[in-house]
Amino acid sequence: MSSLITPELVLLDQNLGTDRAAVIRTLATLVVENGRATSVDALFADAWDRESKTDTGIPGGLAIPHCRSEAVTVPTLVMARPNPGVDFGSDDGPADLIFFIAAPAGADQAHLTLLSTLARSLIREDFTDALRSAPTPQAVVDLVDEALAPTKPAEPAAASAAGAGASASSSEPAPVLVAITACPTGIAHTYMAADSLVAAAKRAGVELHVETQGSSSVTPLDPAIIARASAVIFAVDVDVRDKGRFAGMPLVQSPVKRGIDEPDKMIAEALAAPTDPNARRVSGSSAESAASSDDARSEHIGQKLKRYLLTGVSYMIPFVAGGGLLIALGFLLAGYQITDNAKDIVLGNSLANLPDGGLGQYLGAVAYIIGSASMGFLVPALAGYIAYAIADRPGIAVGFTAGAVALVMNAGFLGGLVGGLLAGFIAWAIGRLTVPRWLRGLMPVVIIPLVGSIFASGLMIVLLGGPIAALMTGLSTWLSSLTGASAVLLGLILGTMMAIDLGGPVNKVAYAFAVAGLSAGSFDNQAPWAIMAAVMAAGMVPPLALALATLVDRKLFSAAERENGKAAWLLGAAFISEGAIPFAAADPLRVIPAGIVGSAVTGAIVMGTGVTSQAPHGGIFVFFAIGNVLMFILAIVVGTIISAAIVVLLKRFVRRRPVADDTSVTDATPIETGVPATV
Repeated sequence: MSSLITPELVLLDQNLGTDRAAVIRTLATLVVENGRATSVDALFADAWDRESKTDTGIPGGLAIPHCRSEAVTVPTLVMARPNPGVDFGSDDGPADLIFFIAAPAGADQAHLTLLSTLARSLIREDFTDALRSAPTPQAVVDLVDEALAPTKPAEPAAASAAGAGASASSSEPAPVLVAITACPTGIAHTYMAADSLVAAAKRAGVELHVETQGSSSVTPLDPAIIARASAVIFAVDVDVRDKGRFAGMPLVQSPVKRGIDEPDKMIAEALAAPTDPNARRVSGSSAESAASSDDARSEHIGQKLKRYLLTGVSYMIPFVAGGGLLIALGFLLAGYQITDNAKDIVLGNSLANLPDGGLGQYLGAVAYIIGSASMGFLVPALAGYIAYAIADRPGIAVGFTAGAVALVMNAGFLGGLVGGLLAGFIAWAIGRLTVPRWLRGLMPVVIIPLVGSIFASGLMIVLLGGPIAALMTGLSTWLSSLTGASAVLLGLILGTMMAIDLGGPVNKVAYAFAVAGLSAGSFDNQAPWAIMAAVMAAGMVPPLALALATLVDRKLFSAAERENGKAAWLLGAAFISEGAIPFAAADPLRVIPAGIVGSAVTGAIVMGTGVTSQAPHGGIFVFFAIGNVLMFILAIVVGTIISAAIVVLLKRFVRRRPVADDTSVTDATPIETGVPATV
């Protein structure tokens, strides 16, 4: 098995600067220079993406930036002892010990177990003290190898049983708690939080069983232990798997980092929760599982609503994408008049009994019927998965029902939004009720769907459906009236939104706005189709522009970026805006503004010239579903040229401070051209 760390991967008492992003790039560069990864840019982007989710600094002057990356070929550990220390977000100040863990995307189980074992060793003061006094890189390697030796406790499941005998000498049985720890990559924080909580439980005389949902093998908690436990701790940054096991239990929840920083407080809160009438209880909310504050209730309401709505949109899109393309295919095969008699053709004919229009008309009718059925799920799926984001699986049935009722009331997309939120909050509230243990199993499958549907759908019918339907009618009328300057302005706005974060929340809001109105389009009201065309064309521009820019001036881009540029041609043509992300991650201050300008121009041209799209996705490959396809292509070409020209000019004439001539990894700010010092 390849060694995780070698002396060449150790930096002792070097001035790495104080910028966190620059330090991570330095460490990523060291991995690549030692032949253990293929691309500095790709490895840095993955590590910085992980760092952006949660600070990796932990108490005691430690930092553990880490990631899994397709660029990594050999599981690798880089250790740095910087002087001065670097701020990685820990409450107790800068880190003077940095461990950078780089794991392949498909790392084998043995290597992942070693990496997680090492991370757990970092909470041992004797280990970190030895690292601080190690005189040579080889001494560091020896200490790490010793920490990874088989005699050391390496199995993550070992934490599950720890603490069981903490109060063996007491005449009263120890309180029983269970816990889940999980972080996005499942390599470091997952296991460190587990060990910190176990140590805190021992100090408190508590029997604690921990399930580490990390990259190493997961040993589920014994149902008998869960039944004995008085409360559960979720120290997580991601969704908890199989959360229904804990339904109704008192809950203490926080980001995984708090499990490392404040384990004693979390144990104390869990012990107090069963007797606290205001304590949270597990309702199954996937949104709560990814809480980014010490308590999900402290999260800003706007952030919660955005997360709920984007969850609904992400689950809705497959219904719309497949359905929209099938409808467009139906039009291609059978003509636009197929909307009038598709059902009659499908029911009255077969392959052995073709209609008068022949095979094309029959297959077009079949495609149209299937596509219409899929599009019919747009509003129910949106509502159902918004409710799922709020109340997990018990909310799905309540939300789908409320969405279906919104269709009956002609409340459309807005009705689905309101119905999904209403259903989710009602299901969540019912799930918080304290019920006898014997009734808990019926709550998610019977009680919540029944009572939640009655209240949520009843309110939609009696109070909300009519006003929302009237609002939808007014909105549709307004969109249909857009012409001239007002249509161009809307195109500018939508184009800007599509390019501002390349697949992020703002991009998804614009896309959801277009997709949601797609089903309302018709040959008498083509405004929704025009909006869809503007959004799709604008979203194609950034990757195409970066691909063009890598050809116009290759010297401005790294070898990895030039390779990404080749793939960006296809990604852009297929309307996959994320094809520009590798460029934006490396140089956001020059790439993103350039993309915004070109996308905004494209959106304005499309809206101003009446281009339409009846397909929600596919880019140029769904040309048959695009009205005035030549103008659609021209708008994309114009936006692409504008963005490419701007990004080339910015890279040529708007420069950052020069990189020092000495390109050693020990430089204070060894940042490659194209990567901002303040990412």
